[in-house]
Amino acid sequence: MSAEVIQLADFRARKSFAISGVDLAAVTRSAGNFDAPTRFHFWTGATGKRYVHTVYSLFDCPPVGMANYVLVRKDGHAKRAVLAIGRVTADSTSLNLAEIRQRGAALGADEVHIHLLASSAHESKAVEVDLRTAQFAAHAT
Repeated sequence: MSAEVIQLADFRARKSFAISGVDLAAVTRSAGNFDAPTRFHFWTGATGKRYVHTVYSLFDCPPVGMANYVLVRKDGHAKRAVLAIGRVTADSTSLNLAEIRQRGAALGADEVHIHLLASSAHESKAVEVDLRTAQFAAHAT
């Protein structure tokens, strides 16, 4: 009998790519990385719920289906500043990617944090509102 240790975050990332219709093998080949994305960040909403996001550079972000995103500028001390929180809903993955990159470039983002685990457009909107509300509350104090 043998066992294999798996990283839950890697498993969920692979599952979310499969659900969204993104070819993970093609994405990782194009990025020069032959393993699944391993950089993850958890953002906490105003409700206290935590949302796992896969972290990409603005240039390396793959085409995505329905997804939530956080555009981030990272300073020299690895502190992350949130520039925008949103979601993309177009049927075209390339249009979604273009929207994310255009908004990120306009704001000066160097990272894109993608959340692919919302199961519907309604849930995706709820994630966006939860994360935005938390970000607003953090800056209001």
